[in-house]
Amino acid sequence: MTATDVHGRDLRYFLAVADELHFTRAAEKLYVSQPALSKQIRALERQLGAPLFDRGRQGVALTPVGTALLPHARAALAAWDEGREAVRRAREAADGTLVVGMSTSPGRGGLLPAIRSRFTEAHPEARLKLRQVAWEDPTAGLADGGSDVAFVWLPLARADRFRWVVVAAEPRLVALPATHPLAARESLDFAELLDEPFLALPDSGPELRDFWLASDCRGGRPPVIGAVIGGVDETYEALVGGLGICLVATGNAPLLAREGVAIRPVSGVTPSRLVLAWRADDTRPLVHGYARAAAELRPRES
Repeated sequence: MTATDVHGRDLRYFLAVADELHFTRAAEKLYVSQPALSKQIRALERQLGAPLFDRGRQGVALTPVGTALLPHARAALAAWDEGREAVRRAREAADGTLVVGMSTSPGRGGLLPAIRSRFTEAHPEARLKLRQVAWEDPTAGLADGGSDVAFVWLPLARADRFRWVVVAAEPRLVALPATHPLAARESLDFAELLDEPFLALPDSGPELRDFWLASDCRGGRPPVIGAVIGGVDETYEALVGGLGICLVATGNAPLLAREGVAIRPVSGVTPSRLVLAWRADDTRPLVHGYARAAAELRPRES
């Protein structure tokens, strides 16, 4: 057996141990047993003719051979993942599937069904597949190719990579615990909120995180971060738990308008823009057909 027999699974196992430097944690990460992982790593070492890890009383460490292999293993798996994604996109394009990414439902009076209706009328052979993406990815799957089009908020990082059409332009409101002293007010000015702890999006998208913290409206004063939120339910729990307040688009306010949360108009902040976006280099007819369907709907001003 030679090194040419190495499979992608072998490299993934190697990378997991290299990242964790702990066989048990790596096995848990891979959802395999620790003995099975150790056996696979030893088999890989035999194939390569050299140890990849030092296993001593001080713990696990990469050997010089393991260190040399590490960047190439990462590159090989990244290339394979890109290839597999390209195959998926080609397969879905062949059977007329369009993947629509979103972090939360666009809502807004039936926006999604309205776009779907216009799109399927023009492309009756197409199939739409909705993909829910975590808030850690502000592109809702566009950046990694998992989504063909996506409903996302501006601003987008590296905006030159994308094209978009605005589907909703709305004022931002403020959500705060119902027990907060300011909740008794009918409306607020953002200047009154500068010292309040804010709920922040994950820092994987700093441009969008700054927008929802209204960093451009703070006069240079840094925000106080009360907690990081990764979804609607987390946001609600953080609000009722008194961890902070947050800005929310008018169209998303119903998602948080539950017991224990007050939502009020706030002046002194710029509006939000929800867009339907796609990759700038994507010329597929279904992508542009969906974009045209979205463009036919005028942005809802609230």
